[in-house]
Amino acid sequence: MTRSTDDYDESDARIRPSRRGSRPRSKDRPAHDEAVPGVVYAVDRGRYRVHVEAGSGGRRLTARVVNAMKARELGRKGIVVGDVVDLVGDIGGGPDALARIVRVQPRRSVLRRTADDTDPVERVIVANADQLVVVTALASPEPRPRMIDRCLVAAYDAGLTPLIVLTKADLKSPEDFLAQYAPLEVPVVVTSSVDDFAGLEQLMTALQGRVSVLVGHSGVGKSTLVNALVPTALRAVGNVNDVTGRGRHTSSSAIALALPDGSGWVVDTPGVRSFGLAHVDPDRIINSFPDLAAGTAGCPRGCTHDELECALDDWVASGGAGPAGRSRLESLRRLLRARSTTPDE
Repeated sequence: MTRSTDDYDESDARIRPSRRGSRPRSKDRPAHDEAVPGVVYAVDRGRYRVHVEAGSGGRRLTARVVNAMKARELGRKGIVVGDVVDLVGDIGGGPDALARIVRVQPRRSVLRRTADDTDPVERVIVANADQLVVVTALASPEPRPRMIDRCLVAAYDAGLTPLIVLTKADLKSPEDFLAQYAPLEVPVVVTSSVDDFAGLEQLMTALQGRVSVLVGHSGVGKSTLVNALVPTALRAVGNVNDVTGRGRHTSSSAIALALPDGSGWVVDTPGVRSFGLAHVDPDRIINSFPDLAAGTAGCPRGCTHDELECALDDWVASGGAGPAGRSRLESLRRLLRARSTTPDE
């Protein structure tokens, strides 16, 4: 006999509601064959802004921006700027439209960092980038070589092409900096926001056809650079504290911006004060120095490549790494030490 809800009291608290008549659950997930691909260019509190190209998924669409949320079947799978995703639902791109992200395509590259060198938790910054642009000021604030080295290590680890961009060349000559980093053979672009933004055209050429991530600590002029590259970006610009020599964060989250001619993307990231490298395997750094990597064959097992037993010293002395071998080895070891040295040192 069915009981009326008026007959229940506290003793019936553990009674489970009847499931009779409800549709049985299925383990089969929809295939979403009609899903439309897009690229995540901004993430904000569980909502994703996705750029959908014209004609994606066989539909006649103009390029548009779609607001989306993560489908339940993705579970705790993280989605970051740069991810290529598949969308279903309302992909019209209207202000009240909300699509669902049902798939995340395999990533061809992942830029990571940890909070510090003991933190086991990796934080993915950007997916599917091609180039890491390390932005540093020549003055106000002064360059922080250890931070730059750490960013270079992260680039090598992620398989990204590194590029150093120097700002504020009107305040200080770049000669000393260029001499310090010459052995690394990393391309450098020198810029100044005066004189019609000197160096901007050279930088634009280096960004063509690539997805480039801009990284740098606060106050180096990264947002100013982004606004010059993408005039419609309107990124907030902050000032450097005259006492501490540090800037304040003006970007609160990563965002991908298309270059005006559509030939590439730049990803502006928040200013960082630390760049932990707990996730980096030293062997992946060495592989980015092919002239030295061959010399590690004679190293003892577990060699840190910065010790007396390391075979790289004999390899360089015998000319195995060419005329620049010694300076290249010193640069490699400087990067390896950067994994255990605080960025401010």
